[in-house]
Amino acid sequence: MPGSAHEALEAFLGRWAGTTEWAASPWGPARTAAVEVTFSRAAAGLAVTHGYRHIDADGTLSEGHGVFTVDPDRPDILWYHVNSMGLPPERPARASWQGGTLTLERRSDHGTARHTFRVDDGVLTHSAGLRLGKASEFKPFMTTVCRRV
Repeated sequence: MPGSAHEALEAFLGRWAGTTEWAASPWGPARTAAVEVTFSRAAAGLAVTHGYRHIDADGTLSEGHGVFTVDPDRPDILWYHVNSMGLPPERPARASWQGGTLTLERRSDHGTARHTFRVDDGVLTHSAGLRLGKASEFKPFMTTVCRRV
């Protein structure tokens, strides 16, 4: 495992643009939005910031910001995240690398969201699945596909 979040997340660094597709969920209907994503070095390379802006066809803007860093006591990457949905920041999610994919789960009283981040052939893909309530399986919720700009 690389020694800093910067090294571990090197492939993600930079500005990206593309599209996000959401499945219908308790929070709204299925929809598609333009997205801008940025990953930047921070804290002398010990962290990587993550920001995104979704712009729906009707002009509605949603955004979020996160920080990835390495847990000094374990080989996990931590993801601190806040977004414009208005909920308070959660505890950091623990992430791990599995076959070139960064996978993490964010848990709340509503359920669990499993996020994956991957870069292949110049394409950044961020997907999320939801497991609500007592459900045993994750249902696809969101897929973002971007190219570096």
